[in-house]
Amino acid sequence: MQNFRYPKEEKLKKTIEITLLFEKGKWRTHGNLRIILLKDKPNLPVEVSKFGVSVSKRYFKKAVHRNRIKRLLRECYRLHKDLFKESFGEKTMAMLFWISPELPQKFQDVEAQFIKLCQAQKKQ
Repeated sequence: MQNFRYPKEEKLKKTIEITLLFEKGKWRTHGNLRIILLKDKPNLPVEVSKFGVSVSKRYFKKAVHRNRIKRLLRECYRLHKDLFKESFGEKTMAMLFWISPELPQKFQDVEAQFIKLCQAQKKQ
């Protein structure tokens, strides 16, 4: 049985971790999704996989719209966690961004882009 949980331990919340991610992470973009990754390395050990999402206030002034997109992004990660870990590694810190000023029409659109982002990383 697959693990479809997104427990508190996997959420990227600490300011220190987010700062480290932005300083040392690598960026990838596909469609309307952009991700920043920090993989486990000997000089920068990552103990546990951490994942966070963010949506720009510049594109979406209303919190209702930002929260909707964040919910969709978290749900994509939760349902496709195995694909994500297979593509990016078991011990990885990552943050996912929605970079388009347009609201996604439906969950399937966001899900398809997330899957393509993971598969594009697998090919590299």
